[in-house]
Amino acid sequence: MDSTAPDGPGTILIIGGRLEALQKAKELGLRVVFLQHKERLLPGQAETADALLLVDYLDWEVTRPMVLAAHEAYGFTAVMTLVEQATELVGRVNDMLGLGGTSFEVARRFHDKLRMREWLHQAGFESVGCAEVSSAQDVRDFAERYGFPVIVKPLDGTASRGIAVIHDPAEVDEAWAELTGLRGRADLPMATFYPVDRFIAEEYIDGVEYSAESFSFDGEHVVVSITDKFHDGCVEMGHALPAILTDEAETTIVDHVVGFLTAMGLKDGVGHTEIKLSSKGPRVIEGHDRVAGDRLLDFMAVTHGFDMERYASGWPLRRLPALTGRPEPVLGSVTKWVNGLPGIVESIEGVEELRAEEGVFGVDVHIAPGDEIEPMADNFGRHVQVLVTADTTAAAIARIDELIGRVRIVTRPAAG
Repeated sequence: MDSTAPDGPGTILIIGGRLEALQKAKELGLRVVFLQHKERLLPGQAETADALLLVDYLDWEVTRPMVLAAHEAYGFTAVMTLVEQATELVGRVNDMLGLGGTSFEVARRFHDKLRMREWLHQAGFESVGCAEVSSAQDVRDFAERYGFPVIVKPLDGTASRGIAVIHDPAEVDEAWAELTGLRGRADLPMATFYPVDRFIAEEYIDGVEYSAESFSFDGEHVVVSITDKFHDGCVEMGHALPAILTDEAETTIVDHVVGFLTAMGLKDGVGHTEIKLSSKGPRVIEGHDRVAGDRLLDFMAVTHGFDMERYASGWPLRRLPALTGRPEPVLGSVTKWVNGLPGIVESIEGVEELRAEEGVFGVDVHIAPGDEIEPMADNFGRHVQVLVTADTTAAAIARIDELIGRVRIVTRPAAG
């Protein structure tokens, strides 16, 4: 703990997220008021928090009076979240109570992809063609201006849901029908938080995609790690960090991400920026004021010795010191996913044996016998995540490629 931290326990409002976020805040000596969505309360969270508010936090009119009452009762002086669906709510709370954290306007910039593009263009930071589209003809008109391929995706989506790369005019009608077929689909995973409604078209950006995991301290942005990605179409099927890059490429990414975060107006807290080194130079694909998924924050704690989750609670109350530079990696790490064939799951084999292998950081299973597997359409359609660490990133990649085939998902054809 920072020796300059103020006396007293300090109280923070945490919205959504994992049990580990609450535990780390408690380890820092903080009192935790926990606001969780009524559909997402996880085991151990109620017991760990000092106070629990259970509400549909997507409804500001319902959430607002509860937050005001909690502030009067517990006097929290900071609010944070690590999940995207609550970032705008954090902004509203900061604005309402004058807490000084990320504002609603800045959070909205990150969440709304069209607003982000327009803001960056107006700021003179970078320009990528982008427009809201409400019909197949709008997509064709957009392509007439910017050329094919064209990216079409939800205005505020996540997890690669509802993304189409359209390569020529013949694909437009079918792609548009498939995308708009996602509207109103309450059966989709996390549909409560990420309903599909409006769409944008974006100019296609070529090149290799990376993500930069960052933390900001009073407007000073530190890129903690750069992550390489493995894709199956638009779906992320793995990550490796720190990415294997030339010094020039790494400097280009770091400088562009720092410039991006500054242009967006982020002052404090976590950042997750997806970026490509394109033929036109570095270009931001998407930016987020939340952590990366797929347990990358757990990897960074061991590869770089920097715990994003711990800092997310500790920094707002200055219980942890600001980083003075980029932390040097001490390990390499990689994660990849294993998917089963469509059908009914009969068994998942090899998991316990794999967990016992040297260098295996974790094996997380997201299906169970009896579940029905459908063709993968987005990140929610992935099944078993394998995580490995080694002395270097290259060694971790070699190790996971050696081990991952030991996990086998056995399925049978679905009836009918």
